[in-house]
Amino acid sequence: MAEVDYTSDIKKYTASIEPKAVDGIVRFLGIALKSRDASHVSCSSKDELERVRESFLKRKLKMAEDDAALDARIKAVCEAMKADNSKHRVTFYYLLAEKAGKLGDL
Repeated sequence: MAEVDYTSDIKKYTASIEPKAVDGIVRFLGIALKSRDASHVSCSSKDELERVRESFLKRKLKMAEDDAALDARIKAVCEAMKADNSKHRVTFYYLLAEKAGKLGDL
């Protein structure tokens, strides 16, 4: 799979980018980024969105909001990226962390 310029992709959605946060997400995702399917988020998959909530928001970012609030955050990012048919997981996670004020935790 070709190397993706995550910074350019993230710039489509936000003006300021913290390279350390991008690097932290790439490290967190690790080998999952090697698979095309795993390197993207499907907003139409309930299981996928639950995985984002449980593994990234709760475990990685240690967010303690209830599931409904976390799901609303995920839905907001899905909405922001709706024009993009292939939502890169790194970009998706970056936007979630940015909106939660958690970029420094990455």
